[in-house]
Amino acid sequence: MLYSKIEGIGQPIVILHGFLGMSDNWKTIAANYAQEGFNAHILDLRNHGRSFHSNEFDYNLMVQDVFEYCEFHNLEKIFLLGHSMGGKVAMLFATNFPEKVEKLIIADIGPKYYPPHHQTILEGLNAVDFSKKPSRSQVEQILSNYISDFGTRQFLMKNLYWKTPEELAFRFNLVALTHNVSKIGTALPENAIFNNPTLFIRGGNSNYILNEDSPLILSHFPKANSHTIQDAGHWLHAEKPKDFIDTTLKFLKSPF
Repeated sequence: MLYSKIEGIGQPIVILHGFLGMSDNWKTIAANYAQEGFNAHILDLRNHGRSFHSNEFDYNLMVQDVFEYCEFHNLEKIFLLGHSMGGKVAMLFATNFPEKVEKLIIADIGPKYYPPHHQTILEGLNAVDFSKKPSRSQVEQILSNYISDFGTRQFLMKNLYWKTPEELAFRFNLVALTHNVSKIGTALPENAIFNNPTLFIRGGNSNYILNEDSPLILSHFPKANSHTIQDAGHWLHAEKPKDFIDTTLKFLKSPF
């Protein structure tokens, strides 16, 4: 069973993080939803956070994991929100189980194929040898040799924890994620369609969703609307949390 953090009472909203992320990245957003009368479930997907590790990793498996989570928690009708890789999981879940999803929110990812683009990050993560018992600052120094962006390094550093009193480790299953990284960019199946209200949100400074992607999005999600959060990149929910919360709440609370 997937690990989760649950907050609030009301209509359930299930939140799915991106590649190399975890539920902790969404706790502020989830707290705001809980205050607005929602039952927020923020999940750790397989091989991420505190959820189980497995050599098997693809979108069909992650969708099945989310389905089993919903069944276990008796979540019959949900709002579903996914960011990046979690957005791909959310899209496939909604098209496979449309009866379970009332509304869908996709944050800065489209249904198209994305070429592999995490190689440098994975190289940096794999360069860390925890058997040498590096400190947190030493881990960050190693990562800085591969990853120049401070925000990205801090995002990855949140995955550090003390495996033993003397040795740090990453929470994600780096071996499995490195081995299966080519599957992250997989396109949504051609015949996958979800007919309920859907909101695609993109960062104005991000290139994950382009204007020319609109016809493909509408072919899969005929009731999709889009919104751009200006001056935000791929991690739009962390960079512009108020704008993200306001936009998503307006969509969630609308009667359509």
